[in-house]
Amino acid sequence: MSKQEKKDQTQELIKETTKNLFFVKGKFDATTQEIADEAGVNRTLINYYFRSRDNLVQIVFDEAHKVEKEKSEVIMRSDMLFKSKIAQFIDESLQTSLQYPYLETYIVSQINKGSCHKRDVDEDDLKNFYKDIEKEMELGNIEKMEPMQFILNMISLLVFPSAVRPLIMENMMIDDKEFDRLISQRKDIILNILFKN
Repeated sequence: MSKQEKKDQTQELIKETTKNLFFVKGKFDATTQEIADEAGVNRTLINYYFRSRDNLVQIVFDEAHKVEKEKSEVIMRSDMLFKSKIAQFIDESLQTSLQYPYLETYIVSQINKGSCHKRDVDEDDLKNFYKDIEKEMELGNIEKMEPMQFILNMISLLVFPSAVRPLIMENMMIDDKEFDRLISQRKDIILNILFKN
């Protein structure tokens, strides 16, 4: 293995470890030392490769955020039938929730701190999406409401359980495995709530 390959592997390991600590375990306050310990590397390597903990976190966040942005673009720009498009978006969002249960919470916490506000959606895409929703309402496939309310319903049904995951697990007395089982079954439930037929 070349020196460059080893460097790339170590950088990838540090990034994956950070993603795991932040977005899988929800440890947003993990220190550089904790990240290093979890990755099994020397702390100085993190500063060597990424300059600082904050920089590493920003890189990891940007990568995770890109996943979210791509999902939005798929739903906005696809030529698929409306319901199929929504079904795919729901499916991908639930997969992301299962893979990174604390990603949404982290994005919200960062926006609240004012440290990384990035809009996911292009304005023209959004206007076209509203038109698609209105068309579906006219066809009688969706309950009549403001298009934004339809989006709020969809996002709430998708994101809310994961955003308050610890609270739900605590109050409903369930473990991670049971929570994941519930999340993985939500696709059809959400589609049935959003669509009349």
